[in-house]
Amino acid sequence: MKEKLKELTNNKFFHIIVLVVIVMILLFIVGIVVLKYNVEGETNMPFHLSKISIISSSEGKDKESTDSKWAFDLYQSNDIYIYIDKNEEYDKTEAIKEIRIENMNIESANRENVKIYRPDSQDEKQIFKNEDENIVENLIYECALESDLKNLKISNQGGLVAFRCSNNNIVEYKSNDEEIIHTQLLKNAGITEETLKMSLKFDIVIKLEDQKEYKANVSLELPVNGVVEQGTASKEITDMSDIIFKRVNT
Repeated sequence: MKEKLKELTNNKFFHIIVLVVIVMILLFIVGIVVLKYNVEGETNMPFHLSKISIISSSEGKDKESTDSKWAFDLYQSNDIYIYIDKNEEYDKTEAIKEIRIENMNIESANRENVKIYRPDSQDEKQIFKNEDENIVENLIYECALESDLKNLKISNQGGLVAFRCSNNNIVEYKSNDEEIIHTQLLKNAGITEETLKMSLKFDIVIKLEDQKEYKANVSLELPVNGVVEQGTASKEITDMSDIIFKRVNT
């Protein structure tokens, strides 16, 4: 029996089978690790998203009219604030170099009139203004000693980034009423929330001073329910389980 076993173990074919089995086990383990990473992403990042706040509002832009007292081009804006905090459980010292918002993808029936705006750097009273010079396709918040939202600066230990997604030129609204309540313009124009619905997807990239980069895709459904009736509606998203960060540069 021992001689047969020895003969078997010395057989070249036997060694090939053992090698194949070992390779298959290793590939299986690697596959499990890759699948786990694709599902869970980075589980111990130095910085993480703690909250996303959305403020949906409606407004009208004055325009000249010869047949009515009031005339507006109506638009509906969604101001998006993303909070990036330091991970207190991370045991190394890291610093943010920049935060990028990129690869914007918008699905909307009014897609050609949906614009992305950066914070306005000139007006001290308003964070956002729907001006052509503020229209962007991507945003880069660069590192600074202190966060400065309007000038696209973020502290190297975390802070706030923001942008506006605005549904412009929804409809022209005219009225001869003595007084206009701007928060009721969409409702008075017969606009429904169903016609305003859009899906916004984008990538957020956290780049560190040591050149590591972490990227996640964010998907938001806009606007917040209630904006037509109330004129302004808001919500906070604190469940970040669907936002999976992965390393894109080592």
